[in-house]
Amino acid sequence: MTNHIEIIYLAIVLAPLVGALLAGLLGSAIGRAGAHWVTIIGVGISSILSMMAYKHHIIDGAPDYNQAVYTWLSSGGIDFQIGFLIDPLSVTMMVVVSFVSWMIHIYTIGYMHDDPGYQRFFSYISLFTFAMLMLVMSNNFLQLFFGWEAVGLVSYLLIGFWFKKESAIFANLKAFLVNRVGDFGFLLGIAAILMYFNTLDYVEVFNNVEQHKDTTITILSGESWSVMTVICLSLFIGAMGKSAQVPLHVWLPDSMEGPTPISALIHAATMVTAGIFMVSRMSPLFELSVTTLNLILVVGSITALFMGFLGLVQNDIKRVVAYSTLSQLGYMTVALGASAYAAAMFHLFTHAFFKALLFLAAGAVIIMMHHEQDLRKMGGLFKYMPITCLTCFIGSLALIGFPGTSGFFSKDLIIEAVHHSSLPASDFAYYAVLSGVFITALYTFRLFFMTFFGKENMSREVWEKLHEAPAVVTVPLLVLAIPSLLLGLFLIEPLLIGDYFGSAIYVSGEHNVLSKIAAEYHGVVSFITHAFLYPPVYLAFSGLFVAWLCYIKYPSLPGKLVNRIGFIHKVLVNKYGFDDFNQIVFAGGVRKIGYFLSEFGDIKMIDGVLVNGSARSVRIFSNMIRHIQSGYLYHYAFAIIIGLLLLLAIFVHGVGY
Repeated sequence: MTNHIEIIYLAIVLAPLVGALLAGLLGSAIGRAGAHWVTIIGVGISSILSMMAYKHHIIDGAPDYNQAVYTWLSSGGIDFQIGFLIDPLSVTMMVVVSFVSWMIHIYTIGYMHDDPGYQRFFSYISLFTFAMLMLVMSNNFLQLFFGWEAVGLVSYLLIGFWFKKESAIFANLKAFLVNRVGDFGFLLGIAAILMYFNTLDYVEVFNNVEQHKDTTITILSGESWSVMTVICLSLFIGAMGKSAQVPLHVWLPDSMEGPTPISALIHAATMVTAGIFMVSRMSPLFELSVTTLNLILVVGSITALFMGFLGLVQNDIKRVVAYSTLSQLGYMTVALGASAYAAAMFHLFTHAFFKALLFLAAGAVIIMMHHEQDLRKMGGLFKYMPITCLTCFIGSLALIGFPGTSGFFSKDLIIEAVHHSSLPASDFAYYAVLSGVFITALYTFRLFFMTFFGKENMSREVWEKLHEAPAVVTVPLLVLAIPSLLLGLFLIEPLLIGDYFGSAIYVSGEHNVLSKIAAEYHGVVSFITHAFLYPPVYLAFSGLFVAWLCYIKYPSLPGKLVNRIGFIHKVLVNKYGFDDFNQIVFAGGVRKIGYFLSEFGDIKMIDGVLVNGSARSVRIFSNMIRHIQSGYLYHYAFAIIIGLLLLLAIFVHGVGY
């Protein structure tokens, strides 16, 4: 039985890899159709088997599976293994990752059908799915780090997929370098775990975590730090990079330079969710560091609010959705800081579906608009693309937390959890996420109204050819719309009052804010009606109404407002100066250091002084010596006599002394 289960789990993770290898290495042999079929079948197998595993562990209540599959090496009594930990946390992530990826694979057939890199793209996105599954299914930090770095590597390839485009090259390099900053912290955290726990296995670390709750470490002279705080801060720096938290967020909007399917995959179910998943998985560690939890609250709330503001001034349809991802990741991070790990994962699940839906809907619009992405050149598309409009509307309602949609349950749960938190940073976080509700509704329906309603601003050439996207594009939209609407209805109760995650997530008694909310829970209908007694619902409605006023009723109003608050608008357009600061200080500073080392260190010191200088010294000395070698016998005799006299003088002087 164990072998049978192990084969299933191996098939889940390896099926996308096989598809990626076939499409990548044999793409020219199997053709375009062969490339998309092998990858779609591979990810489809992974998705179906993940659903079977979900039923086995969640519905049937099977015990957790934690086994090593392969021992890579042993050193110093430590085994470095490849293994799987399949529990409610990982199996839910497996379903989300594989299913969303499956829909995106199907959608890609329509979106990329004319692209010359068709086979290569399918290979990349299938490989991306494999890397994410390795990450979420791992039972040890070694495999976690492998998946962590693998998704970063493949994201580099995907963001820069159109490698002849300068902006794409810049974007993928930016994503790669920013993530290296976070990954350095992540690696330090893993190294500290190995140092103090002498193992990389999750369960062994979690079982021994209480032994080190009071252990301290001296980093600077005279300064003692809690080991758990150092470990958790290091791990969270890694999460900040992957999940794009301020100030390591700058790579995510630029990742829009890649094709829309990969934008959906990165932003919805894979790379950006890795940090949220990792912190949730490491909850036994983070619960022992209040300092880190407060920092997470502050970072998450800043990201949720201030990245939402940036969504208001974007005119690129994909960038608006990208900044909404940043804001929603901030909500998830805030939930982690409030120790509401289940709420963070709940929002991760619901967000994966409605965000993938919004990205794919945006991609459908881009296809039909002949790859035009400027919102100001759209409008009135409802008449031509009703299915895309309907699905985008559903995704928008879920994103703003409209009562009854999946996003409503998860977002409202986060806001309530932060409200019940007693941590010092919770008050700031609460008002930040509360304000973010209004901002989210405003920029979301700004996008919706500017795209599908109002004046038709496209060129006549585009207008004459407008029609609904093909079925290969619209079917994934319709499929994703269902969980965007209904997922929250089914998950709220087991997550809140049930034991959905079991032992996969640990929360200490004093931090268990969800238990306070659960005590007031009286069913789904009551949860919805109860929400009308609190501000979030009305803030969402207000944002929607303001968007309608500004972009439907009085479309000239935004322009007048911009003229009045020109400075604020300029600050938002410049993205608070983060990009300029990074370009001038970090990138510019590194370039200057590199130039100095190149010009002075390499050219002048190494090449000039050491290499060329030593050669010149030898040449000068040899030229001097060369004159002694005249070829005349009497010169040599004269030299011998002088040498003898010098030796004699030295000898006599030494004896006399």
